[in-house]
Amino acid sequence: MGEIEDAIERADRESFTREPPKTLQARINFLMKQLKTAKAVATELGVTADSVNRYRRGARKNPPKDIADKIDAAVRSRWQPQVRKRRRKQAAATTGITVETRARFGYTAPIGTTDDGRFRRLTVHLPPAYAQRLFDARDTGASDQEMRGIIAEGFKEVYFQDGGARAMGLSDVAINDIDYLDLDF
Repeated sequence: MGEIEDAIERADRESFTREPPKTLQARINFLMKQLKTAKAVATELGVTADSVNRYRRGARKNPPKDIADKIDAAVRSRWQPQVRKRRRKQAAATTGITVETRARFGYTAPIGTTDDGRFRRLTVHLPPAYAQRLFDARDTGASDQEMRGIIAEGFKEVYFQDGGARAMGLSDVAINDIDYLDLDF
């Protein structure tokens, strides 16, 4: 997963209305309901079907840390899909998306102005159209670079050009060297 996709996933998790299951048995049972077979759960987690059944029965209570992390990630990625879908739909239709980042921004500017990339810490609210494009790109399996391009285009329009009020000669904005990136919708 890329940085943008990770940020979308973290923002999705903030929208949960209930906490995911806490105990190992409850998590494994949840995954069994989602994936239907112990073999499918085992493939997802990288363990054997016997291990999955031991976790489910309670015969094995403490998986290794890497397996516990995989179980947690698998449960969280499938938890409350309707809540996630509703939040994304709302962001794409009315509320938009807020991007907070510290990254190096480079851009193409007219002669006589500086186009040297430099680190900036920005928090910018992008309109719903950018949220829709970002979610569509993620759903179609776009690369992290393509999703960065969508966010960079939004920054160009909203932040650098202020909706057409300034920097009209700015033709291209690129996001490089991301320190961190968080999304909220």
